[in-house]
Amino acid sequence: MAAPGSMDKEQIFGMAEKEMEYRVELFNKLTQTCFNKCVDKKYKDNELNMGENTCIDRCVAKYWQVTNLVGQLLGSQRPM
Repeated sequence: MAAPGSMDKEQIFGMAEKEMEYRVELFNKLTQTCFNKCVDKKYKDNELNMGENTCIDRCVAKYWQVTNLVGQLLGSQRPM
């Protein structure tokens, strides 16, 4: 029998699975958001131009900054 407060393999696997789902969802949201914001909808070229590349770089950097900030703020919240 496991000690109180310890997790079994199923719980650990479940937590890892939820973390992976969260990361995939975050990546998909980031990709969709920055694509919609930065890429010309007319698809004139088969490669991104310099302006689109710059926009995507900035968008991704800002997205990660905000995500990390929110994570830090939520992590610092203590239940009363």
